Amino acid sequence: MDSKVYKYMDWPEIEAVVYGEEATPRDLMAPRMTADGVLVQGFFPDADSVEVLVDKKTYKMEQQDEAGYFAAMLPMRKVPSYQYRITKGKEVCTVNDPYAFPVQITEDEEKAFCAGVYYHAYEKLGAHPTEIDGVAGTSFAVWAPNALRVSVVGDFNNWDGRCHMMHRMPMSGIYELFIPGVGDGAVYKYEMKLKGGAIQLKSDPYAACTELPPASASVVKDLRNYEWDDAAWMGAREKYKDRHQPVSIYETSLTVWKNAQELVDYVKELKYTHVELHPVMEYLDEDAGEYSTFAYYAPDRRFGMPEDFQQLVNALHKENIGVILDWTPSHFPRQEGGLELFDGTPLYENPDPSMAIHPMWGTLLFNFESPMVKDFLLANAFYWLEFYHADGLRLDDVDSMLYLDFGREYGQWRPNIYGTNENLEAVEFLKHLNSILQKNLSGTMTIAQEDGLWSELTGSVEDDNIGFSYKWNNNWAGDFLNYLSKDPIERQYVHDQLTLSMLYTYCEHFVLPLGSRQTGDQESFMAKLPGDEDQKMSQIRAAYSYMMLHPGCKMMAPDKEAPEELKKFVHDLNELYVSQPAMYQMDDDYEGFEWIQLMKYEENVLAFLRKTENPDETLMAVCNFAAVPYENYQLGVPFYGKYKEIFNSDRKEYGGQGVVNPRAKTCRQAECDEREYSVTFKIPALGVAVFSCTPGKKPEKLAVAAKKPETAKKTTRKVAMKKDSTKKAAAKKVAAKKTPAKKTTTAKKTTAKKNIKKDIAV
Repeated sequence: MDSKVYKYMDWPEIEAVVYGEEATPRDLMAPRMTADGVLVQGFFPDADSVEVLVDKKTYKMEQQDEAGYFAAMLPMRKVPSYQYRITKGKEVCTVNDPYAFPVQITEDEEKAFCAGVYYHAYEKLGAHPTEIDGVAGTSFAVWAPNALRVSVVGDFNNWDGRCHMMHRMPMSGIYELFIPGVGDGAVYKYEMKLKGGAIQLKSDPYAACTELPPASASVVKDLRNYEWDDAAWMGAREKYKDRHQPVSIYETSLTVWKNAQELVDYVKELKYTHVELHPVMEYLDEDAGEYSTFAYYAPDRRFGMPEDFQQLVNALHKENIGVILDWTPSHFPRQEGGLELFDGTPLYENPDPSMAIHPMWGTLLFNFESPMVKDFLLANAFYWLEFYHADGLRLDDVDSMLYLDFGREYGQWRPNIYGTNENLEAVEFLKHLNSILQKNLSGTMTIAQEDGLWSELTGSVEDDNIGFSYKWNNNWAGDFLNYLSKDPIERQYVHDQLTLSMLYTYCEHFVLPLGSRQTGDQESFMAKLPGDEDQKMSQIRAAYSYMMLHPGCKMMAPDKEAPEELKKFVHDLNELYVSQPAMYQMDDDYEGFEWIQLMKYEENVLAFLRKTENPDETLMAVCNFAAVPYENYQLGVPFYGKYKEIFNSDRKEYGGQGVVNPRAKTCRQAECDEREYSVTFKIPALGVAVFSCTPGKKPEKLAVAAKKPETAKKTTRKVAMKKDSTKKAAAKKVAAKKTPAKKTTTAKKTTAKKNIKKDIAV
């Protein structure tokens, strides 16, 4: 044995390497200068011999431990570029020394990760093919602070955890290692030795790709080569930050489409502005489905490779269709190889066993007290919105994040430091998420699925609110669908379920959901409705029409195999929506909506206006949820002018009966709905009609006619006063005093009615 090498051997550390308990192997095995030359050493289990190759020279390494620990002293004054030639029986391979390469995570990046503000952690954690000093390989990094030892294992080292032990960064507990020669497509996992000696295999939480389920290993994937072609869309999406743009969302799952182009063509054909996809992140449990996310950074392999998902987003953007992804940052499944007890301790999950398990699903709730766990989720949001160009995230199950007592009985939860049920750490996480996305990725949106009563969920973070872009209005959907489930004769008794939403619709920025969770597929939707098949279809069209006219963004999920008539209807309804500013421009303004007929409960009719600041853009909508049509239905109108039907859900091309109004009408001076002018139209059964309102110049004769009654009264009064005696004149004066009093009373009643009307509208 070379005495020069022997005296530099750190036997306690070598023993830790041999027994697989070394957390900082680079400190021992990285090449270093000594007084005698350059010391190189490494652990090569089961190797017969190892040589160091420097240029054309070969240096034999001495075995220091029979388990396979070798060392050599190179007679040089600086560390050269070198390789190892390893011989195992008849097998000979040449490799670079992984410990000769420096740490790839900077100190600033590590500090940001520990603080929970490393928004691009996915660029360093996980597996990243790269080239260092001309050597190609893959840089691995995983956060496992409580593991005794972490190794990268895969086909490239015969799944032997002794071969590539990772180096622990002391500040964060991140283990990292660059492995030369490992490239795109390599299958890997992390082998961890835990306190107590147990060995476990874990998939990479930051993996960009996985094996095809049910296999759960991670896959090295080079994502640097895809060339995006959606610059026009990405540059224009900032416009959505003002919430004054049309947003009509088609909700779907990738599982129902044969390929990406089929989905793109369908959404384009029906004129939606956005598509919302059920989670596209990898999952393993077929029974639990897409919402049981296993790999948060990996697109589901069932639909192809990561570049296939990039291609889908790119294709949608080129058709001016935004992409919203369902996201599950509240809880994760309990699956072997997943996040549960990741390093042998409750790392990602809530460390309190009584509060860790989701009371409804049996999954594990994230630990929002940990800055590193929050960074995992924050970086994940940036990853999908920035790297994959998604335009929004719909956060699933926000209730379980906000409320400590969600789904729990008394005594099963502990209040916060203030004695209340708010999860303060989760609230701060959501505020952080929304504020940083609005700042860094302006125009992207976050949508909360929250069925509780949290106030001002979409208020600004600056005002100490949570800052979501929108919130699902499940209360509206529940009330509306309950109303529709009643027989039309019985609907008059629950009329308030149609109108109640206007009392709170301006308290938040809402998405109106008539999606798969609310209605199911078309067969399920029809089963909720009374009547024969034609009547059920009429009510589906009426439901979508009313939703489109109600303030708020829209979301629906008609079947891919829907009848052609329904597809034509949805196409025209979306086209109406995006072409009429009154239907979206003032969704968050009281002045954008005005009731005409609010209390026609016996007729099952609602009539209202959608408005902008330009009267020429005013729309009048009439919704009839009765099973009978109205032939000459009178409506008060906002001003003198022409009223033309521009949309009717009962058109024959939609499968309706054809009760439509083909010609425009000029209103007449006939008071109705406390308005001076009115118009009469046909209103279809179980249908919705929409009219454009074009102001016109009031004819002179109408103005004169309006003054005649008042002039006649004055003339009559003057003649009577001349003919009557003094006594009768006195009596007239007394009567004249009484008459204004009656008028005043009438005026007060009218004012009161108007005030009541305004209060109801609020």
